[in-house]
Amino acid sequence: MVSDGGQRKGSSDKDSNSPAAEGHLNDLVSRAVAGEDIVLTRDGAVVVRLSPIEREEKRALFFAGIAALQEEVRATAWPGPRAARSQDFLYNDDGLPG
Repeated sequence: MVSDGGQRKGSSDKDSNSPAAEGHLNDLVSRAVAGEDIVLTRDGAVVVRLSPIEREEKRALFFAGIAALQEEVRATAWPGPRAARSQDFLYNDDGLPG
């Protein structure tokens, strides 16, 4: 069964079992992104809930991911010359190609 969880005004429940919903996953995700809470059931038991992530929550997740990536890069970066000076060997002291 697929339903909106009864939490949104003006939305209607749509009944289907999980195997039937598999063919409509893109539609269900689109509906969830649009604001509906989608609940999938199997044999009458709730197995999955799709709900929209609020904008601030998305923002927090995005920046948490960026911070985690920065930490990972810092931990695995090799010491060496800075990128700004990495091509200096191509030029002589006058700044001309050497």
